[in-house]
Parts: sequence; C-alpha cells; structure tokens
Amino acid sequence: MPEHTSFFSYLIAMFPALGENMHNLGHSVFGKPVGVHSAEPITAALFVALLIILMALAVRGQLKNYEKSVIPDDKLSLRTFLEVLIGAFYGMMVDMMGPKRAKRYFPIIGTCACFVFFGNLLGAFPGFTPPTSSWNITIGCAVVVFVSFNYYGIKENGLGYFKHLAGPVWWMAWLIFPLEIVSLCIRPITLSIRLMLNMAVDHLLITIAASIFVFLLPIPVMVLGTLVIVVQVIVFCLLSSIYITLATDHEDHGPLEAHPGHASPTPH
Repeated sequence: MPEHTSFFSYLIAMFPALGENMHNLGHSVFGKPVGVHSAEPITAALFVALLIILMALAVRGQLKNYEKSVIPDDKLSLRTFLEVLIGAFYGMMVDMMGPKRAKRYFPIIGTCACFVFFGNLLGAFPGFTPPTSSWNITIGCAVVVFVSFNYYGIKENGLGYFKHLAGPVWWMAWLIFPLEIVSLCIRPITLSIRLMLNMAVDHLLITIAASIFVFLLPIPVMVLGTLVIVVQVIVFCLLSSIYITLATDHEDHGPLEAHPGHASPTPH
C-alpha cells in the first residue's frame, strides 16, 4: 500500500459523495478542506467505536440469562475476553480509590480502556492504521478525561476544589494557584502526546518490518508491538484514575478516610 494509506482510504474513495461532504465540512468549519488521509483517523475511530458497540450488544445478549451467565465459558470467547479486560481495569481502580469510588467512576475509565485498547490493536492488522497514532484522536480522549476529573472534583468538593488548588496557606495563593492551573492544563497534553507517540512509533516499526519481511513478520517485533499496546492502555487508564482520585479526595480526610475501600483501624 502507498505511504500513509490504509483500507479506510479506499473505503472513503469508494463513496465520492462522502469525500465531497468531508471536503465541504472541513472547508466550512476548519477553513481548509479535509482530505482522505486527514479523515483516516476519524474513520478508524468511528470503526473502533462501532466495533465496541457491536461486541457489547453481543455480550449483553449472552448475559440476559443470569443462571448461564454466572458460569464461565469452558474456552476463550468474546464474553470471557471482555470480562477479563474490564475486570482487570476495575480491579486496578479498586486498589487505587476503593470500591465505592471505583464503581462510581468506572464508566469513564472502562470506556477509555476499551477504546484505547481496540484502537491500538487495530494497528496490529495489516492494512490498518491505529486511530490512537493520530494526535487529533488522542487529544480528544484526553480532553474527555480532563473535563471529567474537573467535573467530578467540583461535584465532590464544591468551591473547596479551587481552594485546594490555591495551596495550604492563603498568602501563597498568588503563586501556587497559577502553577496548579498550568499543571492541570498540561495533563491532557502529556496524556495525549505520550499515547500518540508510542503508538505512531510502534506502528512505524511494524510497517518497516513488514515491508522487509513480506511473508514472515519477525516474532520479536510482534511481541514488542503487543506489549506496547497493552502498556499504553494501562498507562492511559492509570493516569486517568490518578487524576480522578486527586480531584475527588476531600481535603479534610485522612489517608484511610480518603479511600473508602480501606477499613478503619479497630479501636483498642
């Protein structure tokens, strides 16, 4: 395939009206036309979202029968795979913020985990590019996390959320508050760039190896690529969970009270 071209390029080219609409939309909204290559990440992201919805509907149909759903399948299936994937990230959140808050904030982290994982995994198939290798997609995910943890922080602490950003003493607020605001604004940028760069470099290495070894892709490269896919999902969701935990911690709580999952010490 030509450089920077995937199956989605040919899919868009098959529907001239779609390409013309994207061209007109980009010209009217962004002031410049959107080409086929520019639309590839968005098309890939929509494909991943549609794939996740279809898998969720398929698994949901299997879970309608409660008596059968509590019994695990005797072999690897779609339901078993999704249960392991989602259960791993839910367990990570429970260890970090306790079961009460993990259950409350898991929808945002679980959605990010599924989208980033399958988005990364898409690049492992020949002819496809991962949407997470584009900063337009990763910054969108990071902005969702940014808005979410600030919303949760304000909802939990009210004006105390901004008081916490001003520092422990009022006479240092003029210095600490701007620094905290800059730190908050940098979080989505670093979160998105880290994911984008790792996936772009990983996909580039796999593409180069595939062009050299046409019929046999080196196993070490595939193992490394799989490791990068998993690690980047963990890093993205781990940092997102940390941001939510820091934002929703109450200022007047001690270490044990801040994490509802930890039991209080027994009085003597």
